[in-house]
Amino acid sequence: MTIRPLADHVVIEPLKEEQKTKTGILLPDTAEKEKSEQGTVVAVGPGKKDEDGKAVALEVKVGDTVLFTKYGPHEVKVDEKEYLVAKEEDILAVLE
Repeated sequence: MTIRPLADHVVIEPLKEEQKTKTGILLPDTAEKEKSEQGTVVAVGPGKKDEDGKAVALEVKVGDTVLFTKYGPHEVKVDEKEYLVAKEEDILAVLE
């Protein structure tokens, strides 16, 4: 199954960060962690419509690594894989 976002929504695959303490101990996935704020764009919608009804293209594209707001995106699970669906306004920057 694939996800096709609508309007100005973006599907993001969050980056999995390996959690390590300052002393080098690896923390398991079950340890309490903060939500990721970075991810890779896997799908983008056609864009929001302007006053004339024309779609305004998004500034991000598939493959971009982005920085987004911590609590803006919605978590979804498709085929046992977790994704985030965010509006373009929840994306703060493209990391290059």
